Amino acid sequence: MSDAVYSSLANLGIETQERLLAQATLKLEGLIPWSSNYTFLASAEALAHASDLEAHRFLVIYKPCRGERPLWDFATGNAERGSLSHREVASYAVSRQLGWPRIPPVVFRDGPHGPGSVQLFVEADPEAHYFTLRDEPGYADAFRRIALFDYVVNNADRKGGHVLLGTNGDIWAIDHGLTFHVEHKLRTVIWEYAGQPISQALLDDLARAYAALRNGESRLRARLEELIEPAEVRALGHRIRRLLREGAMPWPHPQWRNVPYPLV
Repeated sequence: MSDAVYSSLANLGIETQERLLAQATLKLEGLIPWSSNYTFLASAEALAHASDLEAHRFLVIYKPCRGERPLWDFATGNAERGSLSHREVASYAVSRQLGWPRIPPVVFRDGPHGPGSVQLFVEADPEAHYFTLRDEPGYADAFRRIALFDYVVNNADRKGGHVLLGTNGDIWAIDHGLTFHVEHKLRTVIWEYAGQPISQALLDDLARAYAALRNGESRLRARLEELIEPAEVRALGHRIRRLLREGAMPWPHPQWRNVPYPLV
């Protein structure tokens, strides 16, 4: 990797971060090891505003569509429209509507190996993951939100390593390619909160998201219809409605495998 100094973009607004991700010039730095699909670390450079004298330099995670490996229960897309890449971006759109959990900004765009998802790289403790952090009381609210979000988007792959501890102490959730299936697919390592009541604040967030889904002209509805299938958008609404009706965190399914492999 070059000796360039990279910024975190943390001091910029979220819309500016998304615009930088969409417009930046990308340079591949190398493959991320142990990824099930082709995943690259890339350096990026872009101007936040046309009047800027110096470009922002930052790191991103780039997942090209053509690097998606087929799965028996999740169809991949093609070189132009990646199923897993679109699901990454759709998950981020839902998190933006809800206001939780923290997911690094991600966009769908062209790149050195064709279209794919490009996500802001988050500096994190490489030794930390869910199993090293779950007994820390200060992270319980963040983990509860991640567990609830995973049910909402039907996440089939919440491994412990998909939870990051940022260098500033924030908890981040990553890797949301296996989401939005119309059938129950929830597989997660975060089951500590099963059966617990959902706070009124989180129910209010869910109610607003449900209203946005039912509004055919809402920004969320339009974005999701660009990224996932209509039946998957409807299934998302059904899951949120169930949470609003029951008011409690879901239990493991009695007839399905409820944890991913491997666990980390």
